[in-house]
Amino acid sequence: MNDTSIAVPVRPRRGLWGLIVGLGLRWWLDAASVLTAVTLFAVAWPTLHLTHDVPAPLAPLIAAFAALPVLLMSRNALLGWAVSAGSALFIALAVPNLPGEEIPFQVVHIVALYFLVFAVALRSPLQLVAVVWGATSLLLGAALSAEGIDADPWAWPVSLGGLLFVALLVRSLIRSRSELSKQTELSDLERARRTILEEKARIARDLHDVVAHHMSLVVVQAQTAPYRVEGVNDAARAEFESIGATAREALNEIRGLLGVLRSDGQLAEHAPQPTAADLEALFIGAARAGVDLTWSVDGTLAAVPDTVGSALYRIVQESLANAGRHAPGAPVRVTIACTGEVDLTVSNGPGSGATGGGTGGHGIPGMQARALAVGGRVDAAPAADGGFRVHARLPFAPAAEFALPAAAQSGAR
Repeated sequence: MNDTSIAVPVRPRRGLWGLIVGLGLRWWLDAASVLTAVTLFAVAWPTLHLTHDVPAPLAPLIAAFAALPVLLMSRNALLGWAVSAGSALFIALAVPNLPGEEIPFQVVHIVALYFLVFAVALRSPLQLVAVVWGATSLLLGAALSAEGIDADPWAWPVSLGGLLFVALLVRSLIRSRSELSKQTELSDLERARRTILEEKARIARDLHDVVAHHMSLVVVQAQTAPYRVEGVNDAARAEFESIGATAREALNEIRGLLGVLRSDGQLAEHAPQPTAADLEALFIGAARAGVDLTWSVDGTLAAVPDTVGSALYRIVQESLANAGRHAPGAPVRVTIACTGEVDLTVSNGPGSGATGGGTGGHGIPGMQARALAVGGRVDAAPAADGGFRVHARLPFAPAAEFALPAAAQSGAR
């Protein structure tokens, strides 16, 4: 089970705002550039004859050089500025003014330059922004000085500097919003990833508990059949041994596959399926499978809360599976006392047949993690008679705020 991508659901936008957002920022910037350029051109062409002595056929061309570089404002503002500044210098040198007109180029041309300088400041490196600021200030100041206009030499640099200051503030705001959007997206992805990992861990634990338990019972049945059934010949004995070996091999492979689903540091599942009331069916099934099992219950299992009952069920299930796997044929005793808390003891004697061998499982750490998740504890250790004993104490009311220690989480299935 290998997730290559995680999809984060996005709520669809409706209405006019949904249409505006759906078109995208790039579309709106292009539309604004076209609208601005067309508007400036529509003003520059009819008014060019008021400021410059230009033949009528050349008027739209001169107006186009003054206004249309704004078309590049959203795509390549630096190139648009270079074309506009170069055409301004050419018009100032080559196109004569009308008598009484001191400014060597149209006001529309100055407005276009300001638009392009603003766009350059939004997207270009700061070094280029400084070059554009200095070159534009020098161009406008030198052109007016050449016409003999007595103007403050700091007027253009200061006015352009104010424009750049506003542009850099907008640039900083856009970048901060962009970073916030990226961080929000990463948070959503991480949240979705954690949800998937928690679900995978829950599935792995349940698969291990269910499959390992029943596969262990198959192994126990196959290995103890020659001792429980009379008149088993050598051929049947060999068949039973083959079934046991195949079941053990399948169990080992299943444990390896479940490692793909496991992830460290995940919380126990919040919606377990079995409860304490299902334990009697578990005991009967194990006894029918050939486990020499006796059990006693003091109190009412149905009164155990579902969360605690699920942990209790899984601990008993894993304990029976371990007893059948490591001590086949040994008598198993389960005692449960439901008073102020749940007191569980599962003990088995030494096995009388071949053991299932080590499987590299996570049985005991998994039981401990389940107990810790509800505020209890599990102790498991060999018994003095050569068998094994599992003792668990679980509170009747699970601790909702209880958190797993790091060591127990890393050992959980």
